[in-house]
Amino acid sequence: MSTRQELGRFLRAHRALLDPADVGLAAGRRRRTPGLRREEVAALSGVGLAWYTWLEQGRVDTSRQVLDAVARALRLDADAHRHVLALAGLRAEVPAADLAGLRPLVDGLATPAAVVDRRFDVVAANAGFTALALPDRNLVLAFTDPAWRVRTPDWEPLARTVFRQFRAQADRSPDDPRFAELLRDLPSRRGDLAPWWECRAVLEFQAAEATVDGRPWRFALLRPGADPEAGVLVLSAGARPPAG
Repeated sequence: MSTRQELGRFLRAHRALLDPADVGLAAGRRRRTPGLRREEVAALSGVGLAWYTWLEQGRVDTSRQVLDAVARALRLDADAHRHVLALAGLRAEVPAADLAGLRPLVDGLATPAAVVDRRFDVVAANAGFTALALPDRNLVLAFTDPAWRVRTPDWEPLARTVFRQFRAQADRSPDDPRFAELLRDLPSRRGDLAPWWECRAVLEFQAAEATVDGRPWRFALLRPGADPEAGVLVLSAGARPPAG
């Protein structure tokens, strides 16, 4: 599967989410499938129907101007828009980060911290992070693990944020075997969250809070450079839970 094909799947999924009224169109005759028709997106974007059809089928490359127009037509938010451009190869390449070189950084932090790669596998961790005893070295699997959910009553917002960022990275790296392995295993290992794995929503990582073993923490992902390979997950003391 190429990123061009993934781009087509992404556009189709978001086209299906839009109601004609969302873009100022009359409902018209009864629709057999949800969302906008291809011809409607093409017209709203100012491109030919044949070209837009080929774009959804992963048969053509296109310009940023066209993708910007399609993103506006589909009402994509900023994260989804950036994802579309990345799938089309419209982003600058950056040199690979030295993940091992970040180990001294996390060791020197007084708060729990870990080096993670773009697949959200923990590459290195300091003593404070290790003490959290995550149930898996991959953060998506760890933060959705049943044991983690028992320890973390408010686990879901954090887990959703991490998965949506993971989904964005996975879509941009269709030939990466580790992403393929994780996406293959998630439905069987976390079957109760099946709608998550099928969703095409993406998100740039945002800070989130979660209470672990009764202690509130704030999770933040730091990017020492522009390379998505490099990330440092840092936990700091979060807001105290209300009394009572």
